[in-house]
Amino acid sequence: MTTELDAGTGKVAAKQAGPAPIIDARGLGRWYGEVVGLSDLTVQVPAGITGLVGPNGAGKSTFMKCVVGELRPQRGAIRVLGLDPFANRHLYARMGFCPQQDALYDQLTAFQFVEHLLRIGGTPSRAAKEQAAQALERVHLADAMHRRCGTYSKGMRQRVRIAQAIAHSPEMIVLDEPLTGLDPVARHQMRQLFEQLAAEGSSLLVSSHVLHELQGLTERIVLIHRGRLLAQGSVREIRNLLSQHPRRVKVRAQRVRPLALALAAEPDVRAVRWMDDTSVLFETTAPQALLERLESLVPTTQPGILSLEVDDEDLEAVFDYLVA
Repeated sequence: MTTELDAGTGKVAAKQAGPAPIIDARGLGRWYGEVVGLSDLTVQVPAGITGLVGPNGAGKSTFMKCVVGELRPQRGAIRVLGLDPFANRHLYARMGFCPQQDALYDQLTAFQFVEHLLRIGGTPSRAAKEQAAQALERVHLADAMHRRCGTYSKGMRQRVRIAQAIAHSPEMIVLDEPLTGLDPVARHQMRQLFEQLAAEGSSLLVSSHVLHELQGLTERIVLIHRGRLLAQGSVREIRNLLSQHPRRVKVRAQRVRPLALALAAEPDVRAVRWMDDTSVLFETTAPQALLERLESLVPTTQPGILSLEVDDEDLEAVFDYLVA
């Protein structure tokens, strides 16, 4: 996959090459009265793990519901695994969906809940019991699977929703904010599970409004803002294409002022912001050149550098730039 910057719109777009995308959406529009959920969204998602990111209300959940066939777009077209997803039972057997909404049956145990959904999907009784147990073990609920869901914590309920999405070993798994409500240990466990599922051959579309949650899981991201595609590609590709935007370099030093005054005169420095007595933030179009110049100034200014931070690979910074 390659990306390019559209000179007319300023947006980063992906150009798909090689195998057909697992999701191919063209000009999707979906609205709720006067509220726009999606607006002319065009995006192609390849196999593997893809992160879907954007602020709350950006249209992530609406897009995912169109992908899994829960909603029909009012404009445009979408193909998933080569098929129209809306009300398509053949496709449902090949997909798993973990919705954002908490919709468990509290009177059932986690095992009964996952088994019940498998049976509804057409899995024979014996296989459904085996698959339900295996899925709950994979989300680390083996010891609690025979307790009623009504006794579960928020994080345990979230893991049940993930278990039902993966129980039938689907080709594609759609996970809407799957890490919400999980403690740090459970988040790490679920990220490991997602990587395992991808290694086993499943493709995953994982959404989050907390951008750093996806940065360690996948380099391939799709950013949605106000129901439209904002950018698509890897963090590095998008960052390299946005060279006209300044990048941030934060310097902490015991004596930061002489160093900051010297670096402020550099031609590629757009702005200098004092954070506090020991920290200064530079905005520059050439961070590497700034760092090299900083290194050369150390012997004469003797700043006593405490730390250096460059936002090149930070997804939050990329998103901020694009939205602005």
